[in-house]
Amino acid sequence: MAKLEFKDLTFEERQDEIIITFLRLFYFTVDKKDLKKIGDFTVSKHEITFKNIGENKANKKFNNLLSKGFNILKNRLTDKKAVYIHQNSGIPLIGSISFGLIDRNTSIIEIKPITSCNLDCTYCSVDQNKRLVDFVVEEEYLVNELKKLIEFKAANNIEAHIASQGEPTLYEPLSELVRNISKIPQITTISIDTNGTLLTKDKVDELIQAGLTRFNLSINALDQGLAKSIANGPYNINKIKEIARYIAKRSNLIITPVLIPGVNEKEMPKLVEFAKNIKADIGIQNLFNYRLGKNPVKEMPFNLFLSKLKSWETQYNIKLIKTEQDFNIKKTKPLPKPFRKREVVKADIVGPGRFKNEKIAVSKQRTISIPNCYKKGQAKIRITRTKHNIFIGELV
Repeated sequence: MAKLEFKDLTFEERQDEIIITFLRLFYFTVDKKDLKKIGDFTVSKHEITFKNIGENKANKKFNNLLSKGFNILKNRLTDKKAVYIHQNSGIPLIGSISFGLIDRNTSIIEIKPITSCNLDCTYCSVDQNKRLVDFVVEEEYLVNELKKLIEFKAANNIEAHIASQGEPTLYEPLSELVRNISKIPQITTISIDTNGTLLTKDKVDELIQAGLTRFNLSINALDQGLAKSIANGPYNINKIKEIARYIAKRSNLIITPVLIPGVNEKEMPKLVEFAKNIKADIGIQNLFNYRLGKNPVKEMPFNLFLSKLKSWETQYNIKLIKTEQDFNIKKTKPLPKPFRKREVVKADIVGPGRFKNEKIAVSKQRTISIPNCYKKGQAKIRITRTKHNIFIGELV
């Protein structure tokens, strides 16, 4: 008899198939007939047991089924294809704006463990409806590559900023990620961007205990109807306010509304007063129009936005115009770019990108996003973007 146990997989029996869930959010199905070819089996939450077969042989055969399953992995929340990026996937964590690590040559390193969101905010710069593929990154892979990057930067007082293209609290091993990041000596701040809807008091305590030092909580209105309309999904402002109060008593909290012209301008003073009342910081953000974002309205001219912030600063005696010094951001040693703009390179196309007909390619330990790509295998690519080691290319 072979009993196979898995930390990150759960099993559920349904008619002629077994649903295998990975990291709570992702899943694939396996036909019972394929499992019976290995041997008679039973499943429980984290285990599958095969009768009349040794453990090594069962492991080998079942791992083959798992490999096939991960090729058809889907996101349960969005029903989109999902790609798992791990240490043996051959996909580097530097080069993509969607996942992995982003170093903008400062003491802040962005960590992107997952794509996907439980809301569909009307102003979002990442329009999930235009993105057809989701990514999730192995926690250990993220931490190991982060250590290498920090070692290269040779800097202290690093902030690890968890900022997904979506909602990072959907990432199942989030607390484990925070805990292992906190063990890196050069890191003094661990922050997260979150809409707060999936947070509970227990989860907040768990993250703080793991080492999280700051929550950036996006509240865009205190009026229930308006807040729900902006979130474009299930949203209870009273629950969010309660979580905000709880966080403010136990950790650093910045409330981070986006000012949407003609939509929630009148909510900004209310949010300033709420932040002051619970002794939290607040950082009002201007809406920016992005080519691949939602852009519900035209962005406010920056001079007008600054003028409004200055007026509210005076009225409420609070600092709203933030600088790099407010977050102790320092310039650091730039990470070398292995490509120049317009350079033609050979790269291996390894899988789909987030957009229709987009592919991810790999060369010189970097990922390269290639729009309108129909090729497989190796290809010649002209690099069209290199800023901050985020690479985009086109087929030659």
